[in-house]
Amino acid sequence: MKIFIKNMVCNRCIAAVEKIFSDAEIKLSSTTLGEVVTETEVSAEAMHNIEEKLLETGFERIKDSAHQLVDKIKNTIIVKISGLDIDENFLLSEYLSSKLNKDYSALSKTFSQNENITLEQFFILQKIEKAKELLLYNEFNLTEIAGKLGYKSVQHLSAQFRNTTGFTPTEFKKLKDHHRKPLDHF
Repeated sequence: MKIFIKNMVCNRCIAAVEKIFSDAEIKLSSTTLGEVVTETEVSAEAMHNIEEKLLETGFERIKDSAHQLVDKIKNTIIVKISGLDIDENFLLSEYLSSKLNKDYSALSKTFSQNENITLEQFFILQKIEKAKELLLYNEFNLTEIAGKLGYKSVQHLSAQFRNTTGFTPTEFKKLKDHHRKPLDHF
C-alpha cells in the first residue's frame, strides 16, 4: 500500500516516519521522501492512529493527487537546492519536467492553484533560505554562495536576497535574529 506524506524533506524525516510505522507494527517495503510503501494493507483504525502520530510530528498524510504532486515538486526542489549543484544555466522548467515526467505548464498550474505562489517564487524562496544558512555558517563567501545556487553574479543574488528579505546579505549576517524558516514551511 502506497502512502504519501507531506513535509518529508530530509533523511531525519524518513527516520521519524519509519519509527511511527514501526511503533504501529506496520512493516514497510520502502521509504522515500514523501512516500512510504507498506508490505500489507493497513486497517482503517491503524491508519487513523498513524495519521494522528504523523500530525503530532509535523507530517501529514496526503490523500488527493494534486497535493501529492505539489509535495513531490517541493521535495524535488528542496533536494536540488540542498545539493548546491545549480549552475547558472539551470532551468527549473526542464529540471522539474524531466524529474517528474510531466509537462511543466501542468506542474506550474497545479502548484500555483494549491500553494498560492508560483513555482518560480517558491524556488527563489528556497534558494534565499539556503543562502541564509550558508551565510550564517561562514563556510563560503558570497561569490561562492552565488555560484553554488546558480546565480550569474553576486549582484543578482544580493538583489534577490534584498527583495525577498528586506536586507542585503551583509545586513542579514549582522542581525541578532536571523529570520530563518524551515525549508518545509513555505
